[in-house]
Amino acid sequence: MRTLAIDCATENCSAALFDDGALAGGECRKLGRGHAEHLVPMIARLPGSGRAERIAVSLGPGSFTGVRIGLAAARALALAWGAEVAGYPTLALIAAMARAEGGQQPVSVAMTGGHGEWFVQDFAADGAPLGPLASLRPEEAARSAAAGLVAGSQAEALVALRQSGTALPLLPDARQFPLLAETALVAEPAPLYGRPPDAKLPDGTS
Repeated sequence: MRTLAIDCATENCSAALFDDGALAGGECRKLGRGHAEHLVPMIARLPGSGRAERIAVSLGPGSFTGVRIGLAAARALALAWGAEVAGYPTLALIAAMARAEGGQQPVSVAMTGGHGEWFVQDFAADGAPLGPLASLRPEEAARSAAAGLVAGSQAEALVALRQSGTALPLLPDARQFPLLAETALVAEPAPLYGRPPDAKLPDGTS
């Protein structure tokens, strides 16, 4: 089976094609902005224009716009190709990348969130989440993160606040998709924003 992996939920924009788990081609660029303009050409540069039987896409949390761009691209390509779509949490991929680099051990992931908060979640040595995703102020995040190994865009800041641990300043990369356990995949993908929306209706609801 061929799998196309797409990840543009953070500053990174990446796409990779796998043939029975082996990397057939991939690209990862740190953009900050402009994911919509770069993602489709990036996929088109893959072998066979990235055509696959399965498309795996990052669900977030991360950039609201980036998450929606990735999901829209995945759904459009799946419709055109008759492919299945699966999603995965951004923080789960970062945790898997950290375990591959820092050894099979528990990992706390800390990523830039909104309004000065950080997205934080702990993962076991086997990649299973140890608790729910949370959006916390930095001081709360430093108290919450339990693992000695901390990964993500705010890893260095969290370790500095906590004054203990090892930091791996990682961003997600679709080329590392095979590091994820199949149990991390979601069959009916929907955005994982990690915090309530900022916009409120006149009656105060979201």
